[in-house]
Amino acid sequence: METNGEIRMHYIREEEQNMKAYSSKLPKDYLVTVKPMREIAGYLVRPGMFDINGVTVLPRGVNFTIHTHYGTRCELLLFHRGKAKPFAVIPFPDEYKIGDVYSMIVFDLDISEFEYAYRLDGPYQPEKGLLFNKENVILDPYARAIAGWRGWGDRKVGAYHARVVEDKFDWGDMPQSNKEMCDLVIYELHVRGFTKHPSSGVKHRGTFAGLMEKIPYLKELGINAVELMPIFEFDEMRDVREVDGQRLLDYWGYNPVGFFAPNTSYAASEEFNHEGRELKQLIRAMHDNGIEVILDVVFNHTAEGNENGPAFCFKGLDNKVYYMLTPDGNYYNFSGCGNTLNCNHPIVKLLILECLRYWTVSYRVDGFRFDLASILGRNEDGSPMNNPPLLRSLSYDPVLSNVKLIAEAWDAGGLYQVGSFPSWSRWAEWNGRYRDDMRNFLKGDFGMWEVAARRITGSRDIYNPEWRGNNASVNFLTCHDGFTLWDLYSYNEKHNEANGWGNTDGCDDNRSWNCGAEGDTADEGILTLRRRLAMNAFAVLMCSRGTPMFFSGDEFLNSQFGNNNAYCQDNEISWLDWKDLEKNKAHFEFCKYMAAFRKAHPVLRKFAGNSWCGFPEIQVLGADAETKVLRVIYAGRVEVDDRGNGHDDIVCLAVNVFWEDQEFWLPNLQGGKVWYVAADTSGRYLPHYIPGQQGMNRLPENKVTVGARSVCIFVA
Repeated sequence: METNGEIRMHYIREEEQNMKAYSSKLPKDYLVTVKPMREIAGYLVRPGMFDINGVTVLPRGVNFTIHTHYGTRCELLLFHRGKAKPFAVIPFPDEYKIGDVYSMIVFDLDISEFEYAYRLDGPYQPEKGLLFNKENVILDPYARAIAGWRGWGDRKVGAYHARVVEDKFDWGDMPQSNKEMCDLVIYELHVRGFTKHPSSGVKHRGTFAGLMEKIPYLKELGINAVELMPIFEFDEMRDVREVDGQRLLDYWGYNPVGFFAPNTSYAASEEFNHEGRELKQLIRAMHDNGIEVILDVVFNHTAEGNENGPAFCFKGLDNKVYYMLTPDGNYYNFSGCGNTLNCNHPIVKLLILECLRYWTVSYRVDGFRFDLASILGRNEDGSPMNNPPLLRSLSYDPVLSNVKLIAEAWDAGGLYQVGSFPSWSRWAEWNGRYRDDMRNFLKGDFGMWEVAARRITGSRDIYNPEWRGNNASVNFLTCHDGFTLWDLYSYNEKHNEANGWGNTDGCDDNRSWNCGAEGDTADEGILTLRRRLAMNAFAVLMCSRGTPMFFSGDEFLNSQFGNNNAYCQDNEISWLDWKDLEKNKAHFEFCKYMAAFRKAHPVLRKFAGNSWCGFPEIQVLGADAETKVLRVIYAGRVEVDDRGNGHDDIVCLAVNVFWEDQEFWLPNLQGGKVWYVAADTSGRYLPHYIPGQQGMNRLPENKVTVGARSVCIFVA
């Protein structure tokens, strides 16, 4: 029987061979001396490089490669910038086809002077999943840039074209990040919504450049990873409509047009033939400041939609290959967006692999969060697979070996795999059970302390540390999908009326509590309670084993006014109002402190060695009927030099979700150690919730009081 190491090396060798097959380069001399072989439509051409997908710039021309299994004829279309009609149509001769691959070098082309697309002919048999139409203009699925630069919210006119990208960005010798997942504090944000509000104070609002202006703020907050909601090219105008005088767009971006191209409307300036330069500058600046960049990627569906949707790329290229189809040629809809990519078909699997390698190498991305990732493990008929080829290949791919892979381990078809997502000890997961269980516990639901303790200590009941390690669970209470942290304690019900669906959209299972008033209130008692509960939630999140993630704006109590599905709201509902930063400065300072506190205490993140004092790695003292405080004590060692010198790192998290103050005794410490108060959301021990310049308050005795509905953190 092969060992795990042997199995891993087998798959590494397999993927290395695959990679070589699609990235091999012809000899340099050949590229310089290669001669045209014929003239077609007034252009000198010859057979191209069949094993390199997409477009490649050569010293004397441009190589175009595309493949189709069911198509019978292919034409290359060349357009002047912004024009709908091609100035050249160049058919691929039969001699320029090997297998299913068409490839042609066109000589003497200036990449700044043209856009390109394809037309394909073949059978039109919808009942068999074949949708060829020789009149359709087809976008290159490997397009590095999608033409038609436009401002955000300007409707795209005509078909999609691609542009050739000249990549001259110099990354130098910048090393790849080696941070462990559990050492990250992830900050999820929407590129546009983060800085679009006038209060953001940046020059380039709603863009990559605007986000780069906010890097000092991110450093001050203390996060070390940003997770960008989709930045692949998408069409925000796909389902544009008007509701109550407000124009609603497909704002979030979960409807990809192309997988290899960054969204042009997120750039502050036009980048003809240099698309992605501003994004690369942003990523390099993030790295220079110790912040990793994780992309939210959408490989579960495309913007082509269902049977009634357009055919601008995959449908017209090989509908039967790229999509999951029912026996009568319709689309399975496990994405909830009209279609589902056939991810485990070898051709689609290869495209996804090449795409992720491209973003890793050309953009130096540090990780990927996979939207509705359970779809990536479905077979062609939609059934879940035990050993999905795509997920296995991503796990063992040599180029991707150090990037983070994070699964949203469910889909719209009802497949829920939190704790059981095929991982090969390589994948992390958005821990939906952490979100649900901790929301229940923190708002005071009875009978929740035992399951809450499991979530806080790393969800070891679903992520066995022996084979999943410390990096499996991404803990979160809020994300783009759902209530913000402030709204979680301001609303009992969702308020999505502005979306235009009669408040029927969005999740009904919010596990929220309005603290006694729905939405805005002038009652200072209710507002004080809401602020305390928000601090409680953030403190517990930062003291939980796993990787914490929170949604941008939670650090200054941003509200979406009760909308828990703001996917279409390109306005003040979704844009961060930076005036709230000053209004809620105390909460921001608390969040900043807790992020730093987590960084300073390794025992909160992982096993740190046996403590000298003899405390176990984790102690859980339950919130029983007598003492209604859940206490979790972490203990380990902090090494300070190579000789093994160090000290014990001991942290006690005490959570009282009861409506009355509670007393309990902290355990005795040896060696003259004493307990200090590191945080107190009630203000009993620390008037400003966190230590001031004078440092932490020493406890005079081990008997402590945790205020009603509050959290205390103690350190030895």
